[in-house]
Amino acid sequence: MTKLTHSFNLTFIGICFGLCCSTAFLSCAQKKKDKVESPLGYDLSAPEKYNMPEALLEISGFAFANGDPSKVYAQQDEEGKVFTISLGSKKYQHTKFAKDGDFEDIAIAWGKVMVLKSNGDLFSFALEETKNKETKNVAHTKSVLPKGEYEGMYADVIQNKLYVICKECAVDKGTKQTSGFILSLQTEGLFKLSGTFKIDVSTVSKLSGRKKGTFHPSALAKHPLTSEWYLLSAINKTLVVTDNQWKIKNLYPLSVNEFNQPEGIAFDHNANLYISNEGSDTQYGNILKFSYKAQKK
Repeated sequence: MTKLTHSFNLTFIGICFGLCCSTAFLSCAQKKKDKVESPLGYDLSAPEKYNMPEALLEISGFAFANGDPSKVYAQQDEEGKVFTISLGSKKYQHTKFAKDGDFEDIAIAWGKVMVLKSNGDLFSFALEETKNKETKNVAHTKSVLPKGEYEGMYADVIQNKLYVICKECAVDKGTKQTSGFILSLQTEGLFKLSGTFKIDVSTVSKLSGRKKGTFHPSALAKHPLTSEWYLLSAINKTLVVTDNQWKIKNLYPLSVNEFNQPEGIAFDHNANLYISNEGSDTQYGNILKFSYKAQKK
């Protein structure tokens, strides 16, 4: 064998070995990347994506009426409008209910639409008015919640309660807790404070290895089958699951690729999970659907 041939063979073997190692490394890396811890019944790595129209680039909350996903009611955080849209469609209609402001979440219950402003103010009006370009008879509840910043709200139709959770409130300063408030609807469409709840944030710190400051709830929803609470923390892209007494059971980091800025969460009547994300200069606002698969006993 000539020196040239020997050199060529060594080079060829080296290239093949390098390719094999690279392929094996990429395969392992891909498997590691694809492995995402998810709540029981869901696969957070395999969503069905629905891009929102430009008007909902900054979608900050959405809700279904009676768990029916055929129609989505949503709002964005700059305009006092409620948008009605079907998933997968670019067509929508909107209803103006207030002046522009920082609106963070929406709930549908008791034949009403309820919208949460970041300062804790609540707006409510008849669901049927979403067919109109502008609402009438809007009830505006002011100063019922402590001073703070609020982004998450959930209406429990069965319990007849409205839950609002602090993103950052003065009452929690210096503590290891996040406060939540329970409201009841009055006949005139206004809300009255009827209870409170607390979440021990130190558990989040232990599970994530991060400080309390990284947990600022941006949305919450109640699982229709298990009664567990699902809470989003947009600031560090985390999904937190608690039992029905607000004791934290687990937390799940959300993929940076799929979750640009998770701001809204809801379940439909089949327990499918939906999470909305605000868009950016390079991404549409979207709603991600995670189909529920019942576990075999």
